[in-house]
Amino acid sequence: MKDHEAHQEATVHLDRDALMALCHRVLAHHGFTEEQASALAGTLVAAQLDASHSHGLYRLLGIIDTVRKGGAVADAAPEVEDVAPGVVRVDAKGGFSPCAFELGLPHLVAKARDAGIALMAINHCVHTTALWVELERLAEQGLVGVACNPTQAYVAPHGGKQPLLGTNPIAFGWPYPGDAPFIFDFATSAIARGDIELYRREGRAIPEAWGVDRHGVPCSDPAEVLDHGAMTPFGEHKGSALAIMIELMAGPLIGDLLSVESSEHDEGRRGLPYHGELVIAIDPSRLTGEASSAHMERSGRLFEAMLGQGARLPSQRRYRERARSLEHGAEVSLALVKEIESLLD
Repeated sequence: MKDHEAHQEATVHLDRDALMALCHRVLAHHGFTEEQASALAGTLVAAQLDASHSHGLYRLLGIIDTVRKGGAVADAAPEVEDVAPGVVRVDAKGGFSPCAFELGLPHLVAKARDAGIALMAINHCVHTTALWVELERLAEQGLVGVACNPTQAYVAPHGGKQPLLGTNPIAFGWPYPGDAPFIFDFATSAIARGDIELYRREGRAIPEAWGVDRHGVPCSDPAEVLDHGAMTPFGEHKGSALAIMIELMAGPLIGDLLSVESSEHDEGRRGLPYHGELVIAIDPSRLTGEASSAHMERSGRLFEAMLGQGARLPSQRRYRERARSLEHGAEVSLALVKEIESLLD
């Protein structure tokens, strides 16, 4: 029997209200303000509803652990700065990124509408959630979006053996008139770090392509990869180069940390990454005017041709899982629910 078939775990189904209530209870118990808790819970629950288990309720464990160790500010009050006609900056003040994003979003949208393109730099934030949630918010406004951020030094560059780069996710959102937006969000590592963490929790071996041990040898032990070795980039030199681009664009360009600097800032706490995030918003109507909708709809030809070949669009699985979760409740590990509830003790 295959490993994933052999591994079975008791689960429960919780609707959106129950998921939000659980997150709020835990976050409030640990000193999060209403603004911080609402933004963070909304992002975690969105991921859980889409069956993105590595970015859903599971992340509460790391969030609370990081706050307890002094690696994040639960009651941070982000500040928005109007930098230029096409630039807005949000200082997260050491808090988690969703609240800073929420505060900066109206300014980013207004600037994109006015200038055609706008950038938002989120500085001094702790980021632990999925970027696609933010890109959906931009797509709802009819804006094309790109977002990226470094993390900590978890990944060895292609040809190297020591962790230096972050998992460095990048996301892209494309509004599609009359239908759900096309969105992808992926780490530039072979797999998200959260997925390897879940394998460790479940006592399962990982594919050797995901990481190396302390000697730089491909490794299937998730604990060895996470604690002593390094993760690997996807696509060898291509993923490595893309990760470097994100390090620079969402690091020095916006006056924030490289992944290796974030690791140094952590000072051995093993907390969640402290760094910056870059969000770009583009208004199609400023490029093609009244013909904008017609041009955007032409993307349907590409999507339909892909589906006609039996290919899957990157966001399809999430939308399917979302519909199922909204009807029947999101599936959550019973053991995870109990572990989260223990955070209330």
